Amino acid sequence: MTGFLAWLLVASGLAVVVVRRRSVVVGIVTVQALVLALAALLEAETTDDVVAGGALALRAVLLAVLFAGVVAQTRERLPVHARVPPLLRGGLAVLLALTLVWLVPDIGLDSRDAERSVLALIAFGVATAGLRRATVLQVLGIVLVENGLALAALELPGGEAAAGIEIGVAVDLMLISVVAVVFHRRIFGLFGAGDTAALRSLRD
Repeated sequence: MTGFLAWLLVASGLAVVVVRRRSVVVGIVTVQALVLALAALLEAETTDDVVAGGALALRAVLLAVLFAGVVAQTRERLPVHARVPPLLRGGLAVLLALTLVWLVPDIGLDSRDAERSVLALIAFGVATAGLRRATVLQVLGIVLVENGLALAALELPGGEAAAGIEIGVAVDLMLISVVAVVFHRRIFGLFGAGDTAALRSLRD
């Protein structure tokens, strides 16, 4: 994957942190997943690589259908505002990304730019999950982290190990997403909103 494309993924990851609308975030994360799948297929050299790229593409499509359906079926009556404003969220996410890049040593990917891109996506995913109140956006933060791990698998030297990792990431992510969506639907059904702040009303 070219450095330009990797940093384009990073820029879109930062957009996930600051954008408010759930449907837009679903679109951004879906495009990221499709770009990763396309990159995997274009760089495929063996049958295993093609299978791994196909798994990533299938994951992207299934996630798009899953989250688009959830957003359509759980319309919020009022906007779910995040704990912190967009600019501050973006600043904290960038600070976390720079901290990870500074602290984490060489992890053996094809280039240092790829490593920085992976760490930035992970940081932005953690920031999204930690700083947003909307449950769907928190789940999409986890997906963003998984996109970072998929990028790391693509940039690993050696084909077979990378292919296995890509398939594992795709399967694990689908399981996590399905479970998380079930929890979101349950919260929405109980409180009429996918807002984690509503859980504070619960008492033992």
